[in-house]
Amino acid sequence: MSSVDRLIRLVRYLKPYRVRLIAAFVCSGLVAAFSGAYAWLVKPVLDEIFINKNEALLLALPLALFAVSVLKSAFNYGQNYLMNYVGNQVITDIRQELFGKLIRLPVKYHDANTSGRLVSRVVNDVTLMANAVAGVLKDIFQQGLTFLAMMGVIFYQNWKLAGLSVIVVPLAVVTMVRMGKRLRALAASGQERMGDMASTLQETLSGIRMVKAYGREEAEADRFARSNRAFLNTTMKAIQVSSLGSSHMEVIGVVGVAAIIWYGGYLVISGDMTPGAFFSFLTAMFMAYTPIRRLSGSNNTIQQALSAAERVFGVIDLETEQEADRGQLTLPPITRSVAYEDVTFFYEGQAVPALSDIDLTIRAGEMVALVGSSGSGKTTLANLLPRFYEPTAGRVLIDGVDIRSYTLASLRAQIGMVSQDVVLFDDTVRNNIAFGRHGATEEEIARAARLAYAHDFVERLPQGYETVVGEKGVKLSGGERQRLAIARAILRDPPLLILDEATSALDTESERIVQLALSNLMQHRTTLVIAHRLSTIQRADRIIVLNRGVIVETGTHDELLLRGGHYKRLHAMQFQDVPNG
Repeated sequence: MSSVDRLIRLVRYLKPYRVRLIAAFVCSGLVAAFSGAYAWLVKPVLDEIFINKNEALLLALPLALFAVSVLKSAFNYGQNYLMNYVGNQVITDIRQELFGKLIRLPVKYHDANTSGRLVSRVVNDVTLMANAVAGVLKDIFQQGLTFLAMMGVIFYQNWKLAGLSVIVVPLAVVTMVRMGKRLRALAASGQERMGDMASTLQETLSGIRMVKAYGREEAEADRFARSNRAFLNTTMKAIQVSSLGSSHMEVIGVVGVAAIIWYGGYLVISGDMTPGAFFSFLTAMFMAYTPIRRLSGSNNTIQQALSAAERVFGVIDLETEQEADRGQLTLPPITRSVAYEDVTFFYEGQAVPALSDIDLTIRAGEMVALVGSSGSGKTTLANLLPRFYEPTAGRVLIDGVDIRSYTLASLRAQIGMVSQDVVLFDDTVRNNIAFGRHGATEEEIARAARLAYAHDFVERLPQGYETVVGEKGVKLSGGERQRLAIARAILRDPPLLILDEATSALDTESERIVQLALSNLMQHRTTLVIAHRLSTIQRADRIIVLNRGVIVETGTHDELLLRGGHYKRLHAMQFQDVPNG
């Protein structure tokens, strides 16, 4: 997409606000007209008052200047408010569209892009675009019209002198174009460095306990300093280019003014031009220089904004999960089975499959546990069910139908998830539980909390269900966070349940309570359990043992121990009864 295309696309966002935009344009036109009136009034003031000593105009002309000033100020306020209103509304719309796009992009996109870089897109890139839309839009209208008004005064006073003055315009345009290209490249680099810095900041602050525990404050400060310095270097290069552009414009302007004074002075001396007309011309020239300088500065801002727009529109143009979804059917509650049929899966860029030729059928109402060493493919297998990823080969079926035939919304509405890494939002306990189902009543939320053995501890919190839990639930213990996550899943009431190592990070007492809550949650549901602690899945209907992406054993806890294979070795290592020799 070219710079012109990006600019046109940005302008299209103005369409809903065209009435205010037209009003702002009218105000800008009147501001320009009154600015031109200032320059034009210089001629009668100088010629009639100071040279011809016309007493009749001694009072009228100052009053005219005052009236022009008042009217210009009023319309300047109007155009300034309206332009900023439109600009900020547009940026709000773009930021909302970008965020909406990000949360609908596939999981693999988020795997490939750090959260810090994505935050930089939403905050920093859109802010650069805001500078262009809110500020530059105003300058293009006001300064452009003011420049035209001044050129009108200039040509009215003396067209020959005006012809001499415009020879500097091509020089100014060439300077703006050359500097603009360089600034756009630097702006792109600068935003990449900003993304790196935001990513480092986000990682360090989210892992602050680990940083302190390992005494890595200085090392992390050095890591941030490198990205901070890289951003500074890029910023200073942009400032250098921008400053050179301003200096060039200054020199070009002075050359033009010097030529005008020389030729204008000659015309006044020869009697072809009155002193008032010349100073009116000169005033208009100086007043025309300000719009040129402002527009030159706006060009710098536009280049930065276009660079940011390229990244923002690059995300907005990506295909979301919903847009890529070809499912037409609505998934009813499971009645027969979930089946993995010859499923193979490669992560992007990996040569070794995470899963190979998986054949597995889970009957409705059955609790199936997935076990295996780290990296064996347990979580990957579970993530294929809600279609966080698509199989590279093979199919996943529910009641004999490929899940890709169902809409994503209806598929995921049937699935509840509870994981070791509990996701809680910096919101109230009530809203974190209600996240499981929109529009849940107070009674339903409290019932879900009771079934999750969370109600009692919630009641003891300072504001009960209105207590804000902090970022990631930092104000709660691990067991309490896990019970809120279970309450959320109970409230959702899904027929399919995925438990991803839901108790592996808990102490014995917390695990006992959470296991009771999980028992309530799993009743009458088809459950897929991923577990490291083998003690938690001994009552599973079946245990599936994975190793390097392949199913190596299947059976109950007792059957697998008697078999003496991979599961028994895992069990022995976990319970420290590995035989010597």
